[in-house]
This record gives sequence, structure tokens and C-alpha cells, in this order.
Amino acid sequence: MAAEPVNLNEFQIMAKKVLPKMYYDFYTGGAEDQYTLKENVEAFQRITFRPRVLVDVSRIELSTTILGHTISSPIMIAPTSMHKLAHPEGEIATATAAAACNTIMVLSFSATCSLEEVAASCNAVRFFQLYVYKRRSIAANLVQRAERNGYKAIILTVDCPRLGRREADIKNNMIVPQLKNLEGLLSTQVVSVSTIIEDKGSSLEAYANETFDASLCWKDVGWLKSITKLPIVVKGILTREDAMKAIEVGVEGIIVSNHGARQLDFTPATISALEEVVDAVKGKVPVLLDGGVRRGTDVFKALALGAQGVFVGRPAIYGLAVKGGQGVRQVIEMLKNELELTMALSGCPSLKDISRSHVRTERERLQSML
Repeated sequence: MAAEPVNLNEFQIMAKKVLPKMYYDFYTGGAEDQYTLKENVEAFQRITFRPRVLVDVSRIELSTTILGHTISSPIMIAPTSMHKLAHPEGEIATATAAAACNTIMVLSFSATCSLEEVAASCNAVRFFQLYVYKRRSIAANLVQRAERNGYKAIILTVDCPRLGRREADIKNNMIVPQLKNLEGLLSTQVVSVSTIIEDKGSSLEAYANETFDASLCWKDVGWLKSITKLPIVVKGILTREDAMKAIEVGVEGIIVSNHGARQLDFTPATISALEEVVDAVKGKVPVLLDGGVRRGTDVFKALALGAQGVFVGRPAIYGLAVKGGQGVRQVIEMLKNELELTMALSGCPSLKDISRSHVRTERERLQSML
């Protein structure tokens, strides 16, 4: 009998053993040379702690409020596509785990269970991730269905006018199953990445580039706001300039994200871009982060640099692949336990006690050497 995993990295090792190579590569891969993929994780490792001692940490409080919803910790589940490739129960198992952990799950636009099925599976706070296709009626249909089925926010992914070049999927002839939420709205037959046409990449890329709306721009946030009462959170912000534009058009939240390093390679790690965005936003809306979170120490570092919460994507998939919904739950609980320990050892009895002075970034360390 295999030993129980004791951290997220061990879940990934176990997931590699149980998933078909094509699917493991799909979940783990990044764009092109995968520089940003590695940097998302390694940039966290270059931030060190400045712990306080002799603080009463006999009780640690992890709960927080995101967009008005109280959750058990600032650790949420990011939108990731096609969970049924990892486990037969797919997004329903992930949603049930999120409910059990009293946290928020963002259901992916590219889910293999419909938003109605996920809504009916459990009572939890759910957000819905949206891509905007050339046919705007598709987005409108999805947003209205999400609102009708009790989703509490729309997470608008803004860094995908075209699909990034993911070379492992091309080499593996990746097969994409039906996207449940698009049934009846768009041709949803299985797409094979078997056709390499000239230098265009793959048929998956060609499909995405035919359907994604590359003309989407800031004024379209106003259109989206006009068709829903749900708060709009933009996901994919990495710069001060875009953070300020997001505030200007009236979004209710920002997710600092580089799409799990799957879009443009050589973008900064999200933890490296976080402070620039936080400084630009000036507390007007919550700033959240995804990308590279693998330890509770990473969560603490993100909070110290100004994030109100973090999302985990790939780790939830690894947990799902290894042990279904129970695995997802274990992943979240592992991170919560590690965060609680980090807070105790840093002298922070509650999330509001975590401050910028608790961490030292690589830039500060280099400046101190000058």
C-alpha cells in the first residue's frame, strides 16, 4: 500500500503515476520553453520570512471574506479545464470537496460537467469563469445560466485573445472531450490535436483561434456588466497599467494571473507581479492571486504582499486524479494546515496580523547588498 502523501509535491508525483501521459502533460504543461511555469514556483522560494516571536499564537484564525462570502481560509480552487480527464466524477467531485472545505470553487468555462450539474451537486459558494467567444450570444447564455443557478461572481479571463503554444499537447496529439457548457451552443465534438497545419500549431489552437474573440477590449467589460447583476472579477492582470484600467471600467475584483504559465512565456511570476498591482489598486477592490502556490508558506507570502486570497489549480487536479474528491479536500486541508503553522511561527494569530514587514523579497535582499 502506497504511503499517504504529506505535501502537494507528493500528490503530483502520485498523479503522474495514475494519469495517462497525454493528460498529465496537458495539466502540467506551460507555454513554449516553460520559463514562466518554473518561475511561478521558484519566485516564491526567493522570498524569505521576518518572523516575530513571543506573540500569543495559542489560537489562529484563518477565516476570511471574499466578495462578501465568508470562507474557512483564503485558499480557493482556481478554474481548471476538463476534470473528467483526471477522475470520472469530474468537476462534481471538486465542487463537493470545496463545499466540505467551506471554500470557493471557480467552475471553468471548459468544464466536463455542466454548470447546472455542479450547482445541483452541493451547497457551496461557486464562481463561474468566462471566456468571450466571437459569438457574444454564447457568453450571454452562459452568464445568464450561471446567475440563474446561484453562481456568485463571473471571473472574466482576459489574457487569452489566442491560445498560447503548448508544445506537449501538440506532440501528444491531445484529445479534447466535449465541453458540457457549450452543448447546443457550439459544435462540441471531440477535437484532436492531430493536425499540424503549416506553423499554426495544432487543431486545438486553430479551434480556439477561430472561436475566441481577439477583439475583446476594456469597453466590453461594460457590455458584460450590462447583462448581469453578478460582480465581475478580471483574471489575467500582471501590470500596474492594466490594474488601473480594470478599476476604471468598474470591476469588483482582480486576479493576478499568468494563466498558469500557459499563455505568454517569459511573463513574470504572479508573486513577482503582485505588489505592483496591489499598489495600483490602493484597496479599491480585492486583489487575489493564482499561479505557483504549492505550500502554506506561499499563501502567507502572497497575503503579506497584499493579496486577499489565493487560488490553486494544478494541485487540486493532482488530488482529484489520485483520490477523487477526497484528494481535492486533502490538498486544501494540507495548505490550510501549513498556513496555520506558518502564521503561528511568524507571530500572526489572524490574517489581519500578516503584514508586509513579515517578508523580505529578493529585490530587498539585493538592495541591502549595495
